[in-house]
Amino acid sequence: MANRKDMPVYLFTGFLEAGKTRFIQETLEDRRFCNGEKTLLLLCEEGEEEYEPDEFASKTVTIRVLEDPSDLTPDHLAALAGETNAERIVIEYNGMWMLDSLYSALPEGWMVYQEFFFADSRTILQYNSNIRQLVYDKLKSCELVVFNRFDPGMDKMEYHKLVRAASPRADIAFEYPDGKVEYDDIVDPLPFDLDAPVVEIGDEHYALWYRDLSEEPKKYEGKTVRFKCRALVRQKLPAETFVAGRHVMTCCVEDIQFAGLVCQWKDAKSIRDDSWMILTAELHFKFNRAYGKRGPVLTYLSSEPCEPPENPVATFY
Repeated sequence: MANRKDMPVYLFTGFLEAGKTRFIQETLEDRRFCNGEKTLLLLCEEGEEEYEPDEFASKTVTIRVLEDPSDLTPDHLAALAGETNAERIVIEYNGMWMLDSLYSALPEGWMVYQEFFFADSRTILQYNSNIRQLVYDKLKSCELVVFNRFDPGMDKMEYHKLVRAASPRADIAFEYPDGKVEYDDIVDPLPFDLDAPVVEIGDEHYALWYRDLSEEPKKYEGKTVRFKCRALVRQKLPAETFVAGRHVMTCCVEDIQFAGLVCQWKDAKSIRDDSWMILTAELHFKFNRAYGKRGPVLTYLSSEPCEPPENPVATFY
C-alpha cells in the first residue's frame, strides 16, 4: 500500500451521461496509465454506460461504489484504500454532490493530482441555467474542462464564458462527435484599459476587475482607477479610512459577498455610511492597516454621489 503521505487522487466530475465513464474506461485501457499499479476506482454514481474491467490494461483495478454522500468520510475512504492495498485513487464523482463533501473527507495524505470536468455540450448550458451552483462547484477547481458531443454550429464563446466565470485558468477542450479535439484559444482581454491615465471600471465589470486585482495586485501599482461603489464607514477601521466596494455574486444568491478595498482619505469621516459614489482613487500595493498585512490600498482623489447601478450586485456573467 502507498505511504499515507503520498496517495495520488485522479478526480473526474460531471453530470450523468457527460462522458466520464467512457473517458475513465479508455484511460484504464491505456498501459501508459494503467501498468500494474494497484488502483481503487470509486464510483459515486452509476449511469447507463458500465465499466468493462476485462478491457483494463491491468487486473490491478478494484471498483467500489459510494452510494451516498454520507459514505464520504476519511475513515471509510481510508478503509477502502487499505483493504484493496491501493497505490492510487480514481474517482468518478456524482455531479449532484458538492465537491466540498469530497475534499473535506479526503484522508491525510490524499492529494488530488488532477481534476477534470466533463460536460455534454448539448445540455450543459441548460444545467447552468437551472442548477448553476452545482455547475460552478465543479468548474471552480478543475484543471481541464471537456465539452464533448460538440457540434461545429455551436458558439464556442458561450462555453468559454461559462468556464471563465468560475475559473480563469482551466484549460478547455471541445470534442466533436468524430473524435476530433480542439483546444480553446480564445484570448480574454480585460474590458478596461490599464494604460489609460484613468482606468475606467464599468458597472458590469466590477467583479472581473476585483478578481483580477486580487490575483495580480502588483500590475495595478500606481494606477488611477474610477468605479461606482458603496462607501462604508466602520468604527473598527483606522482613522481617515473607509471601505469602497460592491457585493459580488460568484455563482448564486447564497454566495454573495462584499468585495471591497480600504480607501485612505483625511476627510473619510464626512462620508455618509452606505452611500453610493463614483470614486476616483490611486492604487498602491502596501501594508494595509485595516487588515494588518500587505495588499491593495486606495488613496482617495475625488468622488461624486450617484444612484446605485442597475444591478447593485456585481456578477461575472
